[in-house]
Formats: sequence, structure tokens, C-alpha cells
Amino acid sequence: MGNSYAGQLKTTRFEEVLHNSIEASLRSNNLVPRPIFSQLYLEAEQQLSSLEAGSRADNEEEEEEEEEEEGSESSSPPVSYQVKPPPEGCCTTDGFCQAGKDLRLVSISNEHIEVPSGFLLVGAKSPNLPDHLLVCAVDKRFLPDDNGRNALLGFSGNCVGCGKKGFCYFTEFSNHINLKLTTQPKKQKHLKYYLVRNAQGALTKGSVICWKGAEFRGRQSSTSTCSSTLFQLPESSGLSGSTSSEPLPPANPSAPAGTQQTAAAVDHIPSTAAFSSAVYNGKESPKQQLMKNNLSALTRPSVLGTLTNSGPPKKRHKGWSPESPSSTETWNLQLNPQASNRIKNDGGSLSSLPHSALVGPVSSPMVGSGEPVSVPDNLLKICKAKPVIFKGHGNFPYLCGNINDVIVSPLLYTCYRNSQSLSRAYEQYGASTIQPISEEMQLLLTVYYLVQLAADQVPLIEDLEQIFMRSWRESHLSEIRQYQQAVPQAFPQVPSQITPVTSAQLPWLAGLAASSCNDSVHIIECSYSLAEGLSEMFKLLMEGKLIKTNYVVIICASRNRAIDSCIVITGKYQARVLSESMLSPSDYQKEVNYQLVTGKVETLGSFFSTLCPEGDIDLLLEKFYQENQGHISSSLSASVNKPTAVNGAGTAVCTSYEIERHQIRPFQLAVAQKLLSHICSIADSSTQNLDLGSFEKIDFLICVPPSEVTYQQTLFHLWHSGILLELGLEKEHLTKQRVEQYVMKLDAEAQIKFKIFLQNSMQNPHTLFVLIHDHAHWDLMSAMHSLYPQTELSTGLVDRLLNCREVKEAPNIVTLHVTSFPYALQTQHTHISPYNEIHWPSSYSNGVDLYHENKKYFGLSEFIDSTLSGHSIPLLRYDSSFEAMVMALGKRFPRLHSAVIRTFVLIQHYSAAMMAVCGLSQMKNYTSVETLEITQNLINSSRQCPSGHGLMVVLRIPSIPLAAVAYERLYNVRERLALEDNFEIILGNPNSGITIGKHFVEQLKIWQKIEDVDWRPQTYLELEGLPCILIFSGMDPQGESLPRSLRYCDLRLINSSSLVRTSLEQELGLAAYFVSSEIHTEKAVVNDVLESDPEKLSSTDNEDEEITTEAFCTESSPPQALSNSTEETTNNYERQKQKVDKGAQTTISKHLPPVTEQLDMKQNIKSTQVSITSSSSPPFSSSSSSSAPTHNSFILQTSQCSMTKASKQPPIVFLPKLVYDIITSTDSSGLPKSSSLLPYHSVMWASSFRPLMSKMMTCTEQSLYYRQWTVPKPIHMDYNNRNEGRMDTFHPRRLLLSGPPQIGKTGAYLQFLSILSRMLIRLTEVDVYDEEEININTKEESDQYYHQPGDMWPDLESFKKMPFDYTIHDPKYEDASLICSKLQTRDSEDRSMSRRQEDMYTCRQTTRMRLSKYAAYNTYHHCEQCHQYMGFNPRYQIYESTLHAFAFSYSMLGEEIQLHFIIPKSKEHHFVFSQPGRQLESMRLPLVTDKSEDYIKSPTFTPTTGRHEHGLFNLYHAMDGASHLHVLVVKEYEMAIYKKYWPNHIMLVLPSIFNSAGVGAAHFLIKELSYHNLELERNRQEELGIKPQDIWPFIVISDDSCVMWNAVEVDCSGDRKSDYTWTERNVSLKQILQHIEATPNVTHYALIGMRKWSSKTNSAEIKEPFSCCHVHDFLMLNVDLTQNVQYNQNRFTCDDVDFNLRVHSAGLLICRFNHFNVMKKQIAIGGQRSFHIKSKVSDTPVSISPAQYICAPDSKHTFLAAPAQLLLEKYLQYHSHRFFPLSLKNYSHPVLSVDCYLNLGPQIAVCYVSSRPHSLNISSSGLTFSGLLLYLCDSFVVANFLKKFHFLKGATLCVICQDRNSLRQTVVRLELEDEWQFRLRDEFQTANAKEDRPLFFLTGRHI
Repeated sequence: MGNSYAGQLKTTRFEEVLHNSIEASLRSNNLVPRPIFSQLYLEAEQQLSSLEAGSRADNEEEEEEEEEEEGSESSSPPVSYQVKPPPEGCCTTDGFCQAGKDLRLVSISNEHIEVPSGFLLVGAKSPNLPDHLLVCAVDKRFLPDDNGRNALLGFSGNCVGCGKKGFCYFTEFSNHINLKLTTQPKKQKHLKYYLVRNAQGALTKGSVICWKGAEFRGRQSSTSTCSSTLFQLPESSGLSGSTSSEPLPPANPSAPAGTQQTAAAVDHIPSTAAFSSAVYNGKESPKQQLMKNNLSALTRPSVLGTLTNSGPPKKRHKGWSPESPSSTETWNLQLNPQASNRIKNDGGSLSSLPHSALVGPVSSPMVGSGEPVSVPDNLLKICKAKPVIFKGHGNFPYLCGNINDVIVSPLLYTCYRNSQSLSRAYEQYGASTIQPISEEMQLLLTVYYLVQLAADQVPLIEDLEQIFMRSWRESHLSEIRQYQQAVPQAFPQVPSQITPVTSAQLPWLAGLAASSCNDSVHIIECSYSLAEGLSEMFKLLMEGKLIKTNYVVIICASRNRAIDSCIVITGKYQARVLSESMLSPSDYQKEVNYQLVTGKVETLGSFFSTLCPEGDIDLLLEKFYQENQGHISSSLSASVNKPTAVNGAGTAVCTSYEIERHQIRPFQLAVAQKLLSHICSIADSSTQNLDLGSFEKIDFLICVPPSEVTYQQTLFHLWHSGILLELGLEKEHLTKQRVEQYVMKLDAEAQIKFKIFLQNSMQNPHTLFVLIHDHAHWDLMSAMHSLYPQTELSTGLVDRLLNCREVKEAPNIVTLHVTSFPYALQTQHTHISPYNEIHWPSSYSNGVDLYHENKKYFGLSEFIDSTLSGHSIPLLRYDSSFEAMVMALGKRFPRLHSAVIRTFVLIQHYSAAMMAVCGLSQMKNYTSVETLEITQNLINSSRQCPSGHGLMVVLRIPSIPLAAVAYERLYNVRERLALEDNFEIILGNPNSGITIGKHFVEQLKIWQKIEDVDWRPQTYLELEGLPCILIFSGMDPQGESLPRSLRYCDLRLINSSSLVRTSLEQELGLAAYFVSSEIHTEKAVVNDVLESDPEKLSSTDNEDEEITTEAFCTESSPPQALSNSTEETTNNYERQKQKVDKGAQTTISKHLPPVTEQLDMKQNIKSTQVSITSSSSPPFSSSSSSSAPTHNSFILQTSQCSMTKASKQPPIVFLPKLVYDIITSTDSSGLPKSSSLLPYHSVMWASSFRPLMSKMMTCTEQSLYYRQWTVPKPIHMDYNNRNEGRMDTFHPRRLLLSGPPQIGKTGAYLQFLSILSRMLIRLTEVDVYDEEEININTKEESDQYYHQPGDMWPDLESFKKMPFDYTIHDPKYEDASLICSKLQTRDSEDRSMSRRQEDMYTCRQTTRMRLSKYAAYNTYHHCEQCHQYMGFNPRYQIYESTLHAFAFSYSMLGEEIQLHFIIPKSKEHHFVFSQPGRQLESMRLPLVTDKSEDYIKSPTFTPTTGRHEHGLFNLYHAMDGASHLHVLVVKEYEMAIYKKYWPNHIMLVLPSIFNSAGVGAAHFLIKELSYHNLELERNRQEELGIKPQDIWPFIVISDDSCVMWNAVEVDCSGDRKSDYTWTERNVSLKQILQHIEATPNVTHYALIGMRKWSSKTNSAEIKEPFSCCHVHDFLMLNVDLTQNVQYNQNRFTCDDVDFNLRVHSAGLLICRFNHFNVMKKQIAIGGQRSFHIKSKVSDTPVSISPAQYICAPDSKHTFLAAPAQLLLEKYLQYHSHRFFPLSLKNYSHPVLSVDCYLNLGPQIAVCYVSSRPHSLNISSSGLTFSGLLLYLCDSFVVANFLKKFHFLKGATLCVICQDRNSLRQTVVRLELEDEWQFRLRDEFQTANAKEDRPLFFLTGRHI
């Protein structure tokens, strides 16, 4: 029955497979045949969906019966059991006790259960309720311990339902809880699980109760306390663990005992290799569940290394076909279904941490126990490697004796512990317990993993973690699905029992797994302890019996206790890699230094010196030097000196040399703008962490690593960017010393410079300081926890400086971290908010090139792409012969670190290659093909260019002492070979500058046209074109950039044993490159000497053999692919072949001698080719920019500049094989394996069980991944930055810019500084209107001046004599009608419409002005001083303001006006309230006689609409802090939004009927309210004995766009009285108002105003300090004198002109102070433009011309949704010539306008007269008018008044009234028909609907 389950074995099937496997292993002498477990369990998961629901219960019963048989003491058959009948009347329901109380776990899991001391809650299984557990309380003395022992016989329990206690027999208890058993009740059988409380406090199923014998089931409870994280693996799956299945009864009861035993053992073999495509395909794949992990002490520090290179194995057993699905899918540990079966895991290593860091707070697993094991002497000498012992499960014995020859590691122990913790993640979400993988299964999977590894592979902890994860997931697929988000159940519930592997079976199964691996894995089984196994292993090692064995697995298994295990790495290669990987970077350096200092490397050196056919290499070099000294030096000097000779002769010179100058590329600009955008978003946020408005300029400091080259490189960029001059930080004539102030090397002297920076930031609060931390991943060491106390001072410097309290708290410092490798700054404790990260943008989006650049970037992904099939020339390569020699020497010199061996081998290769190129052909066999290619092209490169340009080869040697050794050796070989003038060897030490020979300095100076005698190159970029080997030392690159002449990047010596992602990517970042996109197509014959195929070269020994161009060709121009596509990152080899004429090819190749000839033969090549080219007609040129040669000429590659070629193609990178495999292989997500490495040395994974990164992840998603899954170690500077569950661990002013290496981040952040500075200046600047006054020429030309230029105040008597200037001079009224007075009627110029209609605001002239300290501000301004003024005072809550109604009657309106005041608590002292009800009574007014320096007497009213954000209502600075009363006048519907933005301002809310009114209504109500308040205050203060005339009668009415105020200071100290000089300066509004308020007899003036500012103001305008004319924008109004003069409440435009004319005609004084002026800011929104005229019928915005604003009454014209008055004013402005045709441009005959001023457009003049008695009007005698305008006439206009005026014949009349009835009455009342002729069709109305009360007008002609 049970055999139908997926994964179950029939005995015959097992035997068949077993025999086949054994037979295959006997025939095989190579690799593992097809794995036996794969064959057995391949289809297991695929059958899962065919399970039948009904069979589940049956199988559980079988399982229980089987368990009973296994667990019972004897093998006797079960005794039949008679159930005792229950007592009468008791409950017999399953799941309830006899008292009727529910005992089911699901029912009572959330109830509180009293558990007596010493008792535990356990779950009992009832056969009738297979899906339920019954809760019982049992005395724990009668339960077993974790090892299944020490349980007392008998039973003691309580019923948790009814509370009955004292059950002493399990039989009695089972009856009480209604188990209804048919067999003898046994506690071992029915008490199954411990019950535990989960995180929510609910009772859930815990671990299995470990009764004796139950260890067969593999149900040990997990000892891990780590709550880890669960995730779903990607859809391509790999290993699975045990599939759910039950053990089988013996298949054949009558079979012999041996057979039966085998079958029984087989029952427990797990499905270790089920690869499910069915379950993990499509919809049934469980969703990822990324639970937030709780990191505990047991969290495993990460282990490095990956599975790499999915290429096929070099040898494969014939029974294991690569096409075989079982071999490729089942055991593809790369998690990649397409990859082949072998895992080429050369790469990877375990960890770079010392043991202490790895173990952490866990009790150290290294502590031994039991009997000690002696490590034999001479172990290393005999074995040639130190064995690495990985402690596994259980106890580990003490080691004694020669313990220096072994290494013990806890990594595997930690991995096992962590893999036990995964199921805990489910328990806290309420799931029933899911058991972890048993220890036996863990070990078995480990053995199987080791069996799979090839001889050149290294085991990786990460791989094991993934294997355990998959095994566990697939074992518990159904439970996991049940508790993940709802996924449709495609198959029934699978039982959760895992097929167990018993400890007794484990050694046998491990041995079976290892049986076919050709002794690669050896299993040692011991009976008592690991000590005997270790002793045996050491004995076998000493006897040489483990010579083929790489891994020894020692198992101590016993039925009575948990297993003990350890794994010993005995393979020489594996042991070396793993042991070296355990060294930290500093330990690595120490070890190498120690070996060099103590002379241990001398044996290696002497070994190499003998590697020569003629004995010692040095002797051979000396001999060569003596023989060839004269000849070579002369030929070489001729070659080197050639460029100057060629120059002098005027022949070909290489013109392709260019050093990149500073220019901003589109990418960099885009990144700079993104940075600026983030800065603005910080400033705009409500947290107010950055007040950009308070900064006037910026300063900065760039922090760079302590590399002299990086420092100089940054200075170079800074100098050439011009940023210091642009920011105004420095003046012209910049010196290098000044530039150095802005760049700081993070070395011992950094603290002094940083202290100055901090002092500057404190002393200049209005300067924004940007602290740029470049190469920010470099030193992240915590200043408090230095792992290496003995290291230099600079360790932890970044933490000490950039994380100091002053930087964190300074409100004017923004920190910008810039790095190519941000991963270590993206942990759970990072200071940087994810919202403050800026990632370099992608150049392509959906195939569209977003940024058009003339260069293409080649980075890591492009290098990897070049290795894919279809790319013939991979840019990433490894050197197999070099690796083979290193491996061989590693076995020969086991005590030497591999870095030492690798370095010496590579030095040897370079030395031999140089000798081979110079003619010692016998040395070719002592170098590798790759090194020979590099050396050949380096030496020949300078000879290909007429100017001597060459290639750069970077030789990366991390260890500085090893680099010095390499430099010394290569330098010596170069001297002996007389190549010292051919190429330079440069030792690049991070702590010092660049030193190169004088000869090469001179060459660089010629190429770069430098005349400075003392110039020396200070950056690698300045070595452009220099043929050289740059030995690049230092543990990590520190941001140094390399020139475009870089051709080879030799990284074969990088430290490949302890790689982390950052280290690996920054090494490869050295080769990152920009390639020119332009294609230069030239017809060329390709020569092979420059970049030939070295293998063919080295084999060309026959002198007569022709070297054809087709055999080895290289490109002279960049491939098409580089510019056209990022997918094809490198050129197809075929595409490089130039089409060459066959005849020409033969001709040239005949002149090419064999490459292996002596050096002097090379000179012949050159001369031959020059002679060939000189015979062709055009002059020879190698410049890429020169004109293309004619068809029959050839550009020979021998004479083409190799540097030019190098700049058009990326460099070739050579890597160690380990690293190459890591880089070029991918994991199941499609990402390179390197991306799944630990990101940085000082961080660790938060959990072993984390999801793989996805190929589709963006940079932002990758950041979030690391933020969730990595935590800093104690040595990391972010370690202490935690604040549980809160967001304030992020620093608000910290940003992170990340982008690929060498892509231009420096240029981007310098550009950011530039645009940030411009923005700050822009924030401190404002666009103000700058227009000359209009109609100046119509002013009265008078020599009479009423005041002296220096007078401070007007003299009242003199002022009364001044005539009123009717003309409007304000430039905003340029398109308004001219107002005529008698003086101006004679000769007005033709004022034709010079500009705009609706675009009045946008076309006006403005000037950008710097805001002064006395400016008015909008809501975006924040500063410390303003906080209280703006309402950010803690004393006043924002909501603390009250609404007060204020009503007064106004006779003209005929009704009571009700206004509302919103008064903040802080402003209530300005008002008077009634005492009982706190009703608003009045607004306090001062006395005329009051004098105070800190008080402004006049209340300021500012009407505003649509400008809640942009209105300039913050007058704090303008008033210079003086106390003042400021009231915003707002419409009712805008009240809430204004209150939100200006919580501390008093609001006057207009009645709702004015919601659609214009500014006239606001002015009207302000004035009427103020007069009413004046009366109230006079009455109130009269009671206090104050005279009414002593109350201050003025108010200020100000526009909401007045930004600054200026005063003109006149100096009259000249000789003559009329001489004066004047200066203008910005002053506070307080000063101006107090000055005006102090005017003598001030109450006699009705209106006081000031000029509008203009930059073009001339002396004539201010010679007279006071004018009697129109005032606008900002005025002081005497509400007492103007009591009877009202603003027109209906007006939208020109209401101030209209009011000025009324005031003047009433005989009141209007004074303009010409020495004061106001600047008005251009605000593009709100104000007048908030009125939009649109159709009332349709909502669609349709342009409506002003001609449509009026229509005939009763017509079907489209009505408009706009106030009638607005339509009228706009119509008259643009189309009044239809009503007044005679008036058009007829300025001598204006239109007579009675009692009002309406703008009839600039082409019509008007004459204003008032009908009021005793009013002042101009003399109209002699004036003939061309029209008459009567607008809403009141009773003062009478017929006799009109008859005084004379009109032209044909003049027109326009009468405007509220309705048609009034229109007729007005015509009759004024007797208009006597002189004017009317027609019916001359009646019009505004285009309003009836309910909108249109205005009506009638036109007529003068008779």
C-alpha cells in the first residue's frame, strides 16, 4: 500500500539500481557514474501531484504500526486490548474528555492553561482524529530527555479540560480523554509532541517527544535558537531533501534475515536528489516570503565562494552523458537547468575571518572533549599540505602534539546549526512545527556534495546551505505551502513525516555514496568517539594511503546518542585554498611579509634560476648583455630617436595624441540633476532638516583614500573643472596650494584639515558645506572596534571624522558618499536612507539610447558578455599553463603562501618572455603564451608609432613587498636586455607618487606640449601613450584611474582565496573603460607584429614561412558592435579581418622576416615598410583624424599608433582561474556568481537562508536586498547605529551616489556642486520688474521745484501748490488709456498698442536681484529668527487661533456687512474683546503722538488670492523684527489653505458674495472696515480721555508681491546749491514706514506712496523728492480724510487709478515719496490671472476672444462663466474702438469719462471729470470730446452737468447700467435724446446669463 508514495522504493528496484551502480563504478576509473540516489528518487516530486487523498490516513496507520514494532522492547505481536466501558452518562465524543471539555489543540490553543510546576503540555494522538492533537499535562519526569533516555517508568498526568488531576496510569488517562484504543495504551505510542507557545502566545505543535528508539525517525529537536528567514528558491531547482514518505514493512517476511535487513535499511534512504520541474514550474511555485529575520547570536557569519563555470568537465565517464536529464538536472548544484552536470567550482573560498569572528557569541565548537588526539610530527613534510579539519556534529576531541600542522575551522559546524533554524520562522507565524533536516541527513548530503566535486574544485559552505535549504523545502513542501499565502492546492495534503536516516544506516549510506568516487572521498566509521577516527586518519596520512583522497569524512554513529562527525580536507590544493581563505587581509599581508623577511622564499628563487637550458638565468642574461651591448643600444637609440628626426624632416608624425580635458557628458549632467533633486526633496520635506533658503553659497571638502595618485587625480579634476572660480571660493590666478585646501587625503594629517573644515562650517552658518566622501567603501572600520590595534593611524579615520557628532548635528553640512561598490553602506544599520540613494542611470531603456554619448562604457557586465559564445575574442581570460605551474609548485613548497608562489612564477614568465622577444628563443618554453603576447606587444608598440607612443600593461600585485621584489627583478632583466629606453617599469605604491625615468618624462612633455622644466607626471592618466609596465600594488585599488593607452590588465596575482564581491569588482574595475563610438573606416593592410596570435608566433621557426594577414589580424578601428549595441560587447573575430587585395598582401608578407629573428631584424621590417608606403602618392599618416588614404595606398599596421588602437577597444584582462570561473559562471538567477558573494569583509549575512538575487533587480532593489539581508560586524562603523523599529537611524543629510567604476562620478559630483551653487544663488535671488516709467515726455516741463533734493519730508504749504499729474507713469499700465489734462491735449504721440494682450505679465521686463536681509518672503523661507513669527513657537500650537465675526452697516450697500477675522492666540493683543463673551469689539489703534523705535503704527492689509504659497507675507525681516499688525485679506473659499500655510497670520475673510469679485472689492472692504474701526477706537479711547483726532488714521495697503524697499540718499554737499549726488541702498520697510509716519502734518495727506524701482532711474526723476501724482502697489491711506471717497467694489483692473482720480477730485492731497521705491517680484501664478473666462455651457477649455464678451440682448450667444464687470473691462480694453470710432488715436479729442476711469485701451485717451459738487476738475473750455462714457451714473450726474461739455459731430456715447430698465431711465433723466441719437440695434449686454446679472449698455451718436 505505502509503496504508491512518491519516492518509495521497491526492494527489487533498489537492488537493480545498486547492482548497476556497483558495476559502473568497477568499470570506471575516472569520475562518479550516474548517482544512485538520483536514479532512485528522480521522479519523486513529479509524482507528488498524483497522490490520493484517501491513502493518507491508511499510511499514517501503517506508520504508527511500524513505529510500534520498532519502538517496543520486544518483537512480540501486539496484545489485543478490551476497552473498558465508560461510566454511565459521561461524554464519549472524540476530542473531548469524559467531563465533556474540549481538549483539541485547535480549539484551546489561545486559552490560558494552568500547568503545575514540573509538568509539561504535550500532544496526544487519537486514532479517530488523525488531524488533531489532544492537549494533556504530563509530569516531565515521566518524559524522556533529548537523547531518548531517563524517562521514569509509569505515568502521572492531569486533564487540562476538566482539571481532574492525579492520573497515575496511562490506561486510566487514555480512557478519560476518550482515546478509544483497540491496543494496549502506551505513552510512548500516543504522547507524540511537546506543545509550545509561539510569538503570538498561541499553543502550537512543537518538537517530537524523543522516546527511546525514535532516533530512527530523525526527529531530533532543533537546538538552534536563531529565528531565521524563509525564502523560496528560484524556479530552476537543484537539490531537494527527503521527500515525504513513510517506512515500509518488510517486503518479504519469509526472506532470509540478511535480505530483510538490507530492505529495512533501504526503507530509510532519503531522496537526496529529487529535482522537481513539476512542482517548481509555473503557478505551483510557492511565492517568496521574505520574513524579517530576528538576528540572534547564532547567526552565521557568511562564508565565501561560489559554484562557477558551467563548462563541461575535461573527462567524463561514458555512462554519464551530458545529455542525460538525470545527470544534468538532478545534481546540478549550480541551480541552473541549462548548465552541464559538472560543477567547475575552482572558485571560491570559505571566509577571510579569523576564527573568533566566525564563532561569535556561540560557545566555541573548537573546545575539545574526551580523549586527546595526537597530531603526528612531520605531518606537513609528508603530506605537503596542512589538513583542514571542519568540525561537524557533536563533540570534537582535543588535539595535542604537532597542532601547528593542522587547521581547525568551525564553519561547517555553524552551517549545520543555522540550517536547523529555518523551521522556526514558520512556528512564529502559527504553523505547526516543521522539523529541520536531521543531522544524519545533513551529513549524508554533505558527503554527496563532496563526491560531486572535481579534483580542481573547492567545497563552499554557501553551496551546502543552498543544498540544505532545497532539501528541507522539498521535504516539507506541503506544510510550507499551507502557511504561505494562499496557493491553489493542486494535490491533497501530504503527510509531514520525513523518511528517516538512522545513525546506524548513516555510515553505510555514506560509504555507498563515496564508493564510486575513485577514493576522492574516504569514509571512516568509528564506534566510540571521533578521536579514534582522527587517529586513524592521521595514521593513513602518514602512511601515504590517502594520496588520492581530497576529503575524509569521520562519522561516529551510535543508536544510543547523537552522531559525532567531522570532515578533514586532505587534498593539497583544496587544503591550501581553504586554509589561506581563513586569513584576514591583514593576516595575509603579515604572512607574506614574514615569508619574505625570513628568507623562506630563497628556495623558490634558487629553483627558478636553474630553470634554464644553459644553467643560471642571470648568467644567460649577463652573457647576452655582453654580446649584444653595442649593437642593440645603437639600433634601439636609432629607433627611439626617430620621432624627433621625423618631426624635423616634416614627414609623418602621430597626431592622435590627446589627453582628455574636463567636459561634462550627458550622463554626468543627469546624475548631477538627480543629486540636486534629492537635496531639494530633503529641503522640502516637513522635517526641516535642511533649510536651503538660508544658505547664500556653498563650500566643500572632498575626502579621498590615502593614495597619492588618487589625491593628485582629484586635484587635477578639480583644477580643470573651474568649479572653484564658479562657486566664488577662489579668485583668478588659482594656485595648486589653494586647490589642495578642498581635497583631503584620509591619512594621519587629515584631522588638521578636517578640523578647519568644521570650524568654517560653524563660523559660516549661511554657507552650505558639502562633504564628499569619494571611494566611500574604502575604510569602513569602526573607530571604537579596531580589529587590528597595531595597524596604522588611518584605520577607522572615516568613522572618527565623518561620523563625528559635529558633522551629524551641523545643519549646514551635507555628506555625500560616492562609491562604485555601495554594498557595505547598505546594511540593516546603515546611516543612509534608501530614499537618499542615487544610482547611475542606465544608458538604455527598452532599447532606446537615453543619453547620446560619443563613447561607450565597458564595465564588468560587458567584459563578461565578451566571454559568451559568439564572441571570438574574449576580453576576460585565464592562463592555464601559469595555473598548472602554480599548482605544481604549491605541492613542492607547501609552507609558502600561494601569493608568493604565484608572484615568483609570473615574474619568471615575464622575464623569460622579455628574453624570448629579444632573441633568446630558447626561453619561450619557460613562459606562457599569454605572457609572451603581452610582452611582445608592449615591446613592439612604441615602434609602430612614428612618435613612439606605446601601450600600458598593468601588473596587479596586492602585496607591497612582493611588488617591490617584482619591480626589482623585472627592472634588472630589462637593463640586461638593453630595453631601458623601450618601455618603462613603474612601481605604483599607494603611499607614494609616480617615479619614472628622465627620458620618458621628456617624451611625455613633448607629447603633452608641456614647457615646465620641473614637471613630473603625478597621475596615471598623465602616462597616456607611455609604453610601460605599471606594477599596481596595495591591498585594494583606491580610486586610481588608468589612461586610455591601457591594453592589458594582468590580474593573475590578485588575492583569490578570500574574495568578497567588493574586492573582486574593484579589481576588475581597474579595466573599466570608455571606448570611442565613432567608426573610422580605413582601407588597411593588417600586420601581425603588434597583436599576433602568440601560439602561432612561437611556433614559427621556419624562416621561409610566410605570415599571412588572414592568420592573425586585429582591428585598426573600433568594431561596429561597440557603437551599435550593448549586447554585442566585443567584436566578432571575423569582423576584424580587413579586406585586403591579395597581391598586395603577398607583396608585403614577402618583406616580413620571421618574428623570432634578432631585434635588429625588426629595424629592417620598419625600413622596408616605410619605403613601401612612401612610394604611394599621399603622405603617410597614422593619425585617426587624418583624411582617408586613396584607394591604392596602404596604411601599414606596423606604423599605426598602437595607443590609438588601444583607445578604441577595451583592455584584455587576465584573471586567476578561480576568479575567472566565479566571474563567468552564473547562478540560477542568471547573475554572475560573484554577485552572490558576501558583499564586504566587515559585513555578514543576516541569515543563511536568504533568497538569491535576481537578474532583473534594479540598483534600488539590490540596495533593498542588502539592507534586509546583511548586518555589519562589530568592526564596521555602522555596527552601533541601531534603534529598534524606528526610522531615525537614517541621517537626514546623508546621500549615497553609486555608479560603475571609471564612469565619471567625479565629474558628476563636481557638476552637482556647480548646479547646487547656481540654485542657491537662484534661491537668494528674485526676478523683479525693471521697467522705465512711461509717458515721461508728457510731464510738465517746468523749472519750478517745490522742494530741495535733500528734503526729508514734504512741506505742507509748498505741497499744496503742486499741480496734480494726471498721467499714469506706472509701466504696468502701458496698455491703459492715457488720462488727458489740459496741458497734454496739444501733442500726444501715437501710442499704438506696442505689445501683448493677455500676456501682460509674461512679457514684462525683469531683472534678477539678490535678496537683501530686509526682503519679504514666501512660505518656502525658513530660518531660526522667523520660527516664532511664522508660528513655529512651542508656546503656541498651530491650531490655536479663533474665528471672530465682525459686522458693520454700510449705507451705500443698504445692508449690514459681516466679516470674519481669524486671530491666532499670539496676535490677540492687537484686538479689543468684550469681557463677558469675548466678542471682537475693535482693532487697537495707536495715537498720532506715539513714538517708538520698535513699533509700526499703521496696520498693514494685504489682499491676496491664489498665492497661499508664493505670496510675500513674511514681513519679519522686512520689518527688521519690529512689532507690526499685518492682516491678510482672503476670499472665503481660500480661507483654509491660507490658514494652513500661514498659521500665525491674522486673516480677514471676505463675505462669500465676494468669492468671484476683483481686487476692488477687497480694497473697498479694507477701507470701509478701517474707517468703521477708527470710529470704534475713537469712541473707546474718548472714554479714556483721548481726543478723536489723536487716533492714528492711516493704514497700509500692500500688494502681495512687494519684495524689497530702497531709499535714495542724496548728497547736496556740492559747491552750488543745485549740485547733488545720490546713491540707492536697500533698507527695511520699518525704516521707510517710520520715516513716513514721522512726516510733519502727516494727517493732512490722504494718500502717501512711493516710486516703483527701476534700474534706469535718472537724476531728473528724483530731483524733486516729492510728487503729487498717482500712487500704486504700496500706499498709506488716511481713512479719516477719505471717508467719503470709496474704492469701486466692482472693479477688477485699474481700481487704484480710479481711486486716485476720485481722491484728487475731492481736493485731497496725494504725495509720492520719490526717494523711496518698492521692488515688485514677478509671481507667475495667482493674482489677476486666477480669473479665467470660459464658456458656461461646456467644460472643455476653448479660447474665447474678447470680442465675444458682449452680445445683443435676447440673442442665442454663448454665455460665459465670468463676472459681468470683468467681461466689460476686458472688452473695453481691447475693443472700445467699436464704441468710440472717432476717438481712435485721436488724443486731442479724448473720451469724456464721468466719475470713473475705465481702461479703453492705449489708442484712446480719456478725460476724467467728477460730477460731485466742489470737486477739482480740469478746465474743459476749449476741449472738444470725441465720446462720452457714462458708467453706472449716480444721482450727482444731471443733465445740466453734461451740457457744459462740447463734442465732435459724430462723437459716440456709451451708457452702462445694471439692467435694461435703468438704462432707459438714465437716458430719460439725463435728457440724452436731445443731443444723441439712439437705435435699437445699438443696445448690448455682457455675455452673462440672466442669473449672473449682466451689465447692459446703449450706444448713440452725437447729432
